[in-house]
Amino acid sequence: MLDQPIAQPWTHLGHPVHAVVAGPERPLGPAVLLVHGFGASTDHWRYNIPALARSHEVHAVDLLGFGRSAKPAGLAYGGGLWRDQLVAYVAERIGRPTVLVGNSLGGFAALAAAAALKGEAAPGREAAGVVLVNAAGPFSDEQAPPKGWGAITRQTIGGALLRSPVLQRLLFENLRRPATIRRTLNQVYIDRTNVDDALVEAIRRPSLDPGAFGVFRTVFDIPRGQPLDELFAELRCPLLLLWGIRDPWINAVGRRQAFQRHAPEITTEVVLEAGHCPHDEVPDQVNEALLSWLAGLSQPQEPRQAADPAPVAASDRTAA
Repeated sequence: MLDQPIAQPWTHLGHPVHAVVAGPERPLGPAVLLVHGFGASTDHWRYNIPALARSHEVHAVDLLGFGRSAKPAGLAYGGGLWRDQLVAYVAERIGRPTVLVGNSLGGFAALAAAAALKGEAAPGREAAGVVLVNAAGPFSDEQAPPKGWGAITRQTIGGALLRSPVLQRLLFENLRRPATIRRTLNQVYIDRTNVDDALVEAIRRPSLDPGAFGVFRTVFDIPRGQPLDELFAELRCPLLLLWGIRDPWINAVGRRQAFQRHAPEITTEVVLEAGHCPHDEVPDQVNEALLSWLAGLSQPQEPRQAADPAPVAASDRTAA
């Protein structure tokens, strides 16, 4: 194996799935599975796979509906589908303990899969750890219905408009324009150095596939999935929360506080001066944090306290 990814196609539920694999002949520790966010693909790990694969067996997959994977009509797109896809991939293609690393939507899918890959349910191929990079997903107390007729009316009317096929098509056509993709990326990358033509094209290209619009339309009906706090309660492996703390999409500061309230007792945090996709914006810092944390998985973990991180440097702490 090499530190540059090699495509190794796979199928799930009879549908083609794009996957890449890299790593040394004698990898260290558990395998690593990288899971992209909404609208992205394995290409979004372009700066991480080579660095991680020098020492670890690294896999990355395109979730069904995204990237170079199939985009069939009729699938129930959502957390359940993607959780099951990752669980099946670990069982069928990796076959040994695996650390699941996910960004945004991929973070939710990785956490759900890791909660399922435990104990007797996955002997020899359990989750060895989870890394959430600005992860998406709701907490139980965020799923309460809106209060008051004003809030209910706004939600109902807004939902009806977004379910209009005509408006959905117009929105889809606008969102896949290169200029729109670049503008969106510029909003969520604090350092825009890596917002380049290759990244824009990696996001645009899958939107041209047959079925891409059909997948996009399901976004407005995707169920919110199992609450994060319930998944945390089911988790039986170490957890790393990796934050791009200046993420404008998820209010990372407030979200970090919510994660600290619900995360398992022994949870490591690394906070970076970056936006929604720190793995691509500041990859060297993310790779260093990941490799350091992976190296520590074989060591006994005990709760410890540390000061909040400096603005740019990464730092660890245990969430209580």
